[in-house]
Amino acid sequence: MNPKLEIKKLRAGYGPINVLWDVDITAAPGQTTTIVGPNGAGKTTLLKTIMGLIPTSAGDIRLDGKSIANGKTWELVANGQVMIPEGRMIFPDMSVHDNLLMGAFPKHARAKSKEMLAYVNELFPRLAERRNQMAGTLSGGEAQMLAMARGLMEQPEILLIDEPSLGLAPVIVDEIFRIIGTLREKNMTIVLVEQNTHRALGVADHVYVMRAGKVVLSGPSSEIDINHLHDLYFARDNVNDSAATG
Repeated sequence: MNPKLEIKKLRAGYGPINVLWDVDITAAPGQTTTIVGPNGAGKTTLLKTIMGLIPTSAGDIRLDGKSIANGKTWELVANGQVMIPEGRMIFPDMSVHDNLLMGAFPKHARAKSKEMLAYVNELFPRLAERRNQMAGTLSGGEAQMLAMARGLMEQPEILLIDEPSLGLAPVIVDEIFRIIGTLREKNMTIVLVEQNTHRALGVADHVYVMRAGKVVLSGPSSEIDINHLHDLYFARDNVNDSAATG
């Protein structure tokens, strides 16, 4: 069953420095919700807060109606909530195969680990070719594929993906977004953080634009005016940050 993620009036940050200001976001079951915005908008902070890596100071995070705010990260993962972090964060001194097996470490994922291994090797044929290669010798694009495949090995019910195209060549970006599109077609609940606005809109069901820790625009991707989005993204507008649209 695909879960529904609801974020209500969320505030969070680092010690005395608040980053998120009354953020409201809903990720509908079986849909891809994309969050775009410039550097420093609070996008990664938001994902880390959802995963319990950063404490909330106000507001709530609810999964299928149950509060998970300030939940323990390992418990959230055990319940099917998985984040693919920015910067790959693979195990460089382990083989590609062993990195994938690490993804199946949570108890709920072990029973179907062989099945999932076959699935991700089919989804990422480059990884199958490099099965015994040390992960630290992979290219940036291959490392990103490995990070995504390892996340899928955990059999997520909701998948958070942070900046998957960052620093990658266009041909690899094509491949990454092809795979995200495939996951979307399988009705996986996905929250995607991405700076490439055209790519982000291409796979999104619903789009949120963040700036300075606030949501300044939201709507179905089919109704988003890309020019208006870019005005907000690059602060070329006179929008009142307290008047986000829905």
